[in-house]
Amino acid sequence: MMSSEYRKICEHAARVGGRVLRDMLGKVSVREKGQADLVTDADFAAQKAIRDIVLGAYPDHDFLGEETEEIQNRLTTRLERGINPSGFRWIVDPLDGTTNFVHGVPLFASSVALAHGNNVICGTIYNPILEEFFTTAKGQGAFLNGEPIHTSSVTDFSEALASVSFPTTTGSDSPDLLAFLKFLPLTQAIRRTGSTAINLAYIAAGRFDLMTCYGSNAWDVAAGVILVQEAGGIISAPSGSPFDLDKGATLASATKILHDKTVQLING
Repeated sequence: MMSSEYRKICEHAARVGGRVLRDMLGKVSVREKGQADLVTDADFAAQKAIRDIVLGAYPDHDFLGEETEEIQNRLTTRLERGINPSGFRWIVDPLDGTTNFVHGVPLFASSVALAHGNNVICGTIYNPILEEFFTTAKGQGAFLNGEPIHTSSVTDFSEALASVSFPTTTGSDSPDLLAFLKFLPLTQAIRRTGSTAINLAYIAAGRFDLMTCYGSNAWDVAAGVILVQEAGGIISAPSGSPFDLDKGATLASATKILHDKTVQLING
């Protein structure tokens, strides 16, 4: 599958997208897509830059990006009709952590992944402010700025630094909130970065130990999921069933023992 070539394009696209974000920081107009769901000029500019690179290299591939609903609809139709014989699609969140970006909080990233069917084969998450470049490809391990990274060896909640991603509007019955409330008395601490991609990258790097995200989409998690897996971690749906890229809901853990305990806790 020319994995080395795919990986190079994936990494290059994420770097270019991240540089667009860095250059536009503090210089953009902001609007709401929905309640508390922000989007900026930088989202669109970074996505265009990434799209031009990946489709310039592979024009027969599909492209799924957060900020192109009309393209998403068209590509879904193409896939359903079998007009995409390659089976490949680039899955991109050009700016994961838009609210952080708007407020100048340096926890946001450009996330780029390539999937074949439901299987992600390479992924890159780039935080251009902290200059942290997380990269991976299937069977090749996970890396931060060129150095190998691994998930932690934590197996018990009492030693775990957990992360929970909340949806833009969180009700009292939100499963993410309910998971947070279950984690709170048991884990060492809980963090919320405001970026699902960064949460997953931090699990891969051994900084966080587990994460739940019920409301995520494919573009939020595609690159992060393969990073965690290649770093030695475990990925499933929050129910414990196999992870489904198109549904996006994700439970990530550093170890299988911790993962099994988390599945039991949040579904009990």
